[in-house]
Amino acid sequence: MMEEVKEVTPTLSVLGDNIKVTEVLKDGETLTFLIVSQKLSGTGEYHVDRTYDDFEWLQQHLFSQEDLPGIQGVIFPPLPAKAQVNASVKVMKQLGFLGLGEWQPYRIALQTFLRQVVAHSILSKNKAVEIFLTSSDPPGRQRARKNIFNRLTQAVGEMRKEGHKDVDDFFQNERDHNLVLTGCTKNAAERFLDVVQTEQKIAVACGHFSAALHLCVEPGEDPDKQAFSKMCVKLSDVFESMKNNMTSVAENNVSTLGLGLDLESRYQEAQKEMLFRRICKLVELETSRRNAEKAKPVKKAALEEVKKAAETEFEHICGVAKQEIAHFQGARVKMLQQALVQWCEQQLHTARESAEQFNQHLQAFRAMAY
Repeated sequence: MMEEVKEVTPTLSVLGDNIKVTEVLKDGETLTFLIVSQKLSGTGEYHVDRTYDDFEWLQQHLFSQEDLPGIQGVIFPPLPAKAQVNASVKVMKQLGFLGLGEWQPYRIALQTFLRQVVAHSILSKNKAVEIFLTSSDPPGRQRARKNIFNRLTQAVGEMRKEGHKDVDDFFQNERDHNLVLTGCTKNAAERFLDVVQTEQKIAVACGHFSAALHLCVEPGEDPDKQAFSKMCVKLSDVFESMKNNMTSVAENNVSTLGLGLDLESRYQEAQKEMLFRRICKLVELETSRRNAEKAKPVKKAALEEVKKAAETEFEHICGVAKQEIAHFQGARVKMLQQALVQWCEQQLHTARESAEQFNQHLQAFRAMAY
């Protein structure tokens, strides 16, 4: 149960940088993820299998540390939306890049989520992380209780607080910037996904045309027919190369910049969640101050204690939030820089390979003219 894993563990028994989600297995409508972690002692590895329910279990335990000072100031690593076998168009649209490539991008996204949780100075101390990575028994069969973090920004009764004026210019500026960046990043990811899906369609069309050209090949001794058939075969090879090239370009786009934009978009939403949790606490603090000011003598002492507790909690949240924002800003720049560099390197490698192939095709066509 939740209470059994709330305690923190000083050190994980695994190496965080080496956590890998190695495979995605389909079992009917369920996806199972195989996770390998290297033991900190260097004596071997942990091999566990987890479903999305298990990932949700872990996330809920991370959210549930409500007695930990400042926890609501944490920008929680964003868990991707649930993947489904034979998913609907709506679900696939929500997943974006993560729904492509036989779930390989999704596998990488889950691996990134786990590494970020383990690398977090606060979240990694939760005992649930150790259980998730090392226990042979899948923990997600026990449904974690819901808590105040669960889809907080979607709570209708709280939405009015989003427009509440902040008392701290630093956080007000962060909210304004986050609002702009969230929209821009989401739009960039959607537009880039459109590019990738168009490339995939072009690759399929090239493959179809390559196959169709073989239908033009005719048997017989007629020299003209033989020459035409030979040209169709060569041209088919060209379009097969075009298909392979476009497929590689699309795969490169997904595995580098596509995943980078997806993670950036989900992290902007995670920061938005944190900023909203903080503003809700600010509203509660202001309410407790007003109540203490207006309190009758018989209730004055009790309401003053409530106010002091709210002030202390809010100070902890702000302190953690400022550290999280500073870390997030540095990490997102590094992450996007890495995605862009990898994107350029992979596309350059693919372009060189394709140029060599097309040069060979050109030489073959020239040879046919002699």
